[in-house]
Amino acid sequence: MSAAGSAGADLDTLARVTDRVRHNVERVLEGKPDVVTSALVVMLAEGHLLIEDVPGVGKTMLSKALARSIDCSVRRIQFTPDLLPSDVTGVSVFNQNTREFEFRPGGVFANIVVGDEINRASPKTQSALLECMEERQVTVDNTTYQLEAPFMVIATQNPIEMEGTYALPEAQRDRFLARVSVGYPVEAAEIAMLDVHTGRRPLDDLEPVTDASEIRKLIDIVAQVYVSQPVQRYAVALTTATRRSGELTLGASPRATLHLVRAAKARAAMEGRDYVLPDDVTALAQPVLAHRLLASVEAAMSGRTTSTILDGLLATVPVPEGAGG
Repeated sequence: MSAAGSAGADLDTLARVTDRVRHNVERVLEGKPDVVTSALVVMLAEGHLLIEDVPGVGKTMLSKALARSIDCSVRRIQFTPDLLPSDVTGVSVFNQNTREFEFRPGGVFANIVVGDEINRASPKTQSALLECMEERQVTVDNTTYQLEAPFMVIATQNPIEMEGTYALPEAQRDRFLARVSVGYPVEAAEIAMLDVHTGRRPLDDLEPVTDASEIRKLIDIVAQVYVSQPVQRYAVALTTATRRSGELTLGASPRATLHLVRAAKARAAMEGRDYVLPDDVTALAQPVLAHRLLASVEAAMSGRTTSTILDGLLATVPVPEGAGG
């Protein structure tokens, strides 16, 4: 088989598997196809997903449905003010019989970690996730333990105005590839939800439609997607614009640029292309960049959010013409 034929077959496999996962998740989260697609993009880009919205709109339902759709290890951590860093990473315990310390893994030792209401824990506990999210490893008592691939943190959080929440540290936000909001359902979807969810729990009926091994193969397929020089320069121009903006006190980091390109590759692959278009980068700029930015005091006082500031910057950065494959 030629290289082009092989790439086509790989993309067909990716489309088939992601469609199965998408339909599975949509059985419990009606009327939110864009949110489900964003979650799949993050997974294929080897990133972590932050789902931010008010209580009761299905944040935890989305994260659990995605986790259950993949036959792999899943752990849930309920973040509370009294949660300790060792509850997240693990702890060394002295064994009286062997007279040695034994490591007892914490909640992050799984393929998919569901962190529920992450911003209700203290910043110290939130920071316990920093090493594992970036380096796929945990260090306890000078011993490093590798985390098995794929590894994905799906965290939910309530808006910062909600009572009993702590703001996520900047370093923590920067490690989430994308932030999405579920939003309220349209009326028809909410009526359909009443039919389905009041008689039984559809989440209990969810069966895995793929496994960790297949997800690793899909991640490898995404890694082969081609990104041209003009598209790379366009991604860098966008993040550079955030660093130069007078309305922002914190712009996008180089990690943000890397995450933006990785996500664009995943989006291209899901749309059946083995190359990235500028449109892929533009479409993902908001979910990938907005949560990392910090508005200046003047901009915040005038009601300007990081999302509206980013919209303005997107309008000023020229999009390269014909910069696909």
